[in-house]
Amino acid sequence: MVSEHAEHAPEPGSAAASTAQVLVASNRGPVSYTLGEDGTLDAKRGGGGLVSGLSAVDDKLWVCAALGDGDREAVRRGVGEAGVRMLDIDAGVHADAYNGIANSVLWFVHHLLYQTPVEPVFDAEFRRQWASYEAYNRAFAEALAEEAGPGASVLVQDYHLALVPGMLRELRPDLRIGHFSHTPWAPVDYFRLLPDDIAEQLLRGILGADRAAFLTRRWADAFIGCCTEILGGTGRTRIGVHGLGADADFLRRRSHEADVDERMAALREQVGEGRKTIVRVDRTELSKNIVRGLHAFRALLDAHPEWRERVVHIAFAYPSRQDLAVYRDYTAAVQTLATEINGAYGTESWTPVVLHVKDDFARSLAAYRLADVALVNPIRDGMNLVAKEVPVVSDQGCALVLSREAGAYEELGEDAIVVNPYDVVGTAEALHEALTMSGDERSGRTKRLAEAATALPPQQWFLDQLEALRQG
Repeated sequence: MVSEHAEHAPEPGSAAASTAQVLVASNRGPVSYTLGEDGTLDAKRGGGGLVSGLSAVDDKLWVCAALGDGDREAVRRGVGEAGVRMLDIDAGVHADAYNGIANSVLWFVHHLLYQTPVEPVFDAEFRRQWASYEAYNRAFAEALAEEAGPGASVLVQDYHLALVPGMLRELRPDLRIGHFSHTPWAPVDYFRLLPDDIAEQLLRGILGADRAAFLTRRWADAFIGCCTEILGGTGRTRIGVHGLGADADFLRRRSHEADVDERMAALREQVGEGRKTIVRVDRTELSKNIVRGLHAFRALLDAHPEWRERVVHIAFAYPSRQDLAVYRDYTAAVQTLATEINGAYGTESWTPVVLHVKDDFARSLAAYRLADVALVNPIRDGMNLVAKEVPVVSDQGCALVLSREAGAYEELGEDAIVVNPYDVVGTAEALHEALTMSGDERSGRTKRLAEAATALPPQQWFLDQLEALRQG
């Protein structure tokens, strides 16, 4: 619980505020606030690789956006956490920048999601929203310029803030600026779907950084290809690769707490005695390919009827971006298809698909521990930490069915069963191969997968970037 007497953030531009030596900028910060009916503010800490990674640094400031009414009220009251500056950017500007451009254009470009016969359409409305994206990025650049101490290191995160490095460079040429892309980067022919001036502006924005980094060499090379084709090169910006790994210590400890054990017992009851499990845990994000995964499971039951009553597909599909119609439709399609499969194949004692759509981290960890097979089949993914987390947590070892279009493929592909994410029949056969894998082979593969998955845990991932940026 946070009251109005909580620690206040320093005023922008004040002496106390302008000494930070490590700054991180991202759309979402490490804390969010909800406003109660009685006017109180509740603070909730976030998780993820960036939060974990930043814990390794003491003298830091995290600049983020106020994402909801609670966050904006916290900013207005001066409520905040030490080391966090939350920007109260106009809600309409944020909606245009975040939903209109970042999630509906840049995400679609980098994940190759457009149905190109009918989209995209870069019209006057797009240009209006693009102006908001520029304003949103400018607000971050100005805040970072105010807060950074002389010669500070600034690490800007992701596609939401692609213009910030260039803007910040103009305001504070003394700073060391890095940009990290958590998504894939589109190949040049697809990137050029964007209007020419916008494509150039995005590239020049990132090239305002001293160093631009990516999750895999493939995405870094795609960025270099775009810069070479459109701008003639990457200029003085150095390019790096840092493959974010799973936090093994945290996952192993958290996955054996009491609430996880409770979820495991409930899941075992839903699955039934003696049955194998195929587990997936995803947001209902278009790129995650959940619908084709369900089609592949149905194809498995058709092609190999011996698995009927002997395997259960545990599918956790947590709703994502439900303020966008296309995501609401996709979530509904996942639910409809799971219901159809259960209706067509299920029996009184066997539910083929156990689908949960309410986010529950403890239940996700329980599913990881129960997994005989992990299905990770994205159309395209910057990394995909689920592919790395399941082998770390699995109790008995699991076989990983992995899309070759996931960034994790670069590190895990040798010990995974690799699939073309569009090939439903091929994925069904991969599931069959995974289910029939011998215990010894599965154990050996799981051990090697876990070792590869934890090679660069979040704290080291962040420190490596910071060190590389400071080296110049």
